[in-house]
Amino acid sequence: MRIRVGKTSVAIERGDITDWEVDAVVNAANSTLAMGAGVAGAIKRKGGVIIEEEAMGQGPVEVGDAVLTTGGNLMATHVIHAAVMGPDLKTDGATIARTTRSVLALADKHRITSLALPALGTGVGHVAPPVAADAMLGEVVQHLKQESTSLRRVVFVLYQDDAEKAFTHSLKRLAGGPS
Repeated sequence: MRIRVGKTSVAIERGDITDWEVDAVVNAANSTLAMGAGVAGAIKRKGGVIIEEEAMGQGPVEVGDAVLTTGGNLMATHVIHAAVMGPDLKTDGATIARTTRSVLALADKHRITSLALPALGTGVGHVAPPVAADAMLGEVVQHLKQESTSLRRVVFVLYQDDAEKAFTHSLKRLAGGPS
């Protein structure tokens, strides 16, 4: 599914976020910025350990913050590490929303035009996909309504069926269509 918000295309796609050719992919990180399992592990495996080394050199960070690193061997130029949980690996919708705001602000600061995001918090964070979808899409749509954003393409790249369904449902609702 795809909609337009201002000058930006927002899409929901199924796939592996490490395969996307964008300015930046978002890593679902913890506050230490160590890259273990899930999206972080996949990014580290495909992009190289340099990504984790560069991230950890900027950490630890507060939960809700985000940092930018090289994309290593990924097709993406950069990785934005979104600290959506602490070492306890717990998060919630409000934290996901706050972290998404940090990601978007960092993307604009670095003039990023294309961004691929996973379903933050739905893996080891155990947040239900509809909660993550509403938190993330609500922030993205609100952010894109600003005239000043550098973003022109935002894609949510989702690995699991339930996340894809939840994000598609939420985006349809935000776009004013039938869900």
